Amino acid sequence: MTHKTKGIVLRCVKYGETSIIATVYTELFGIQSYMVKGIRKGTKKSPSKANYFQPAAILEMEVYHNELKNIQFIKEYEWAVLYERIFFDVIRNAAASFITELLLHCLKQPEPDPQLFYLAEECLLAADKESDTIAANISLYFILHFAMLSGFRMQGVCNADTPILDLTEGIFIHDIPVHNECLKDDEARFTYEIYNTENIKALEYVALNKSMRRHLLISYLKYLSLHIPDMGELKTISALNEVL
Repeated sequence: MTHKTKGIVLRCVKYGETSIIATVYTELFGIQSYMVKGIRKGTKKSPSKANYFQPAAILEMEVYHNELKNIQFIKEYEWAVLYERIFFDVIRNAAASFITELLLHCLKQPEPDPQLFYLAEECLLAADKESDTIAANISLYFILHFAMLSGFRMQGVCNADTPILDLTEGIFIHDIPVHNECLKDDEARFTYEIYNTENIKALEYVALNKSMRRHLLISYLKYLSLHIPDMGELKTISALNEVL
């Protein structure tokens, strides 16, 4: 039996002479591994289709699914989205690579989560099509909303009485905590603003300079690592910090 589902390619590794195994975050089944046979073998009349499985590619797929197997198979696939800039623009590619690597590191079980899938899809589309400012801010938006959907909701409000965000507890407080894992003043205010932003286009008006954006990125990853065991270090963070 086959199923039709969208999928976001997270990783692709060569298998044998002509095949690949692709890790794909699917709308229906969560994170899955698919073997695609013969895809790296091309001819003059029929070139290789391996470029379909570049990380961050969004595909429409018809797949075979067996819950008892670790590796599934794809019957048919085609582009769901034709990107305009992600694969060619340095900033947009860095943001997309960061989003896919974060999913790869944090999703441990093949459980479907349509809301998270739509968040990732929306952020990738924004990284490709929206303004440079939105593309630069999209990684921050994705981390905070990923945490929200994963059950790590921030509590309270950022105001004059509670201007500090305790990263270990995920709550806005009045005084700097003893452990000192916190954001304060503008750092906390920007975080509250991004966290409560529902429309990605509003990121255009979050006035961050490069230094603040880099600092927040590191802090948000720290926040995730405090709540997700064995998250590991992301390789894309250095490239993203370079171009932000």
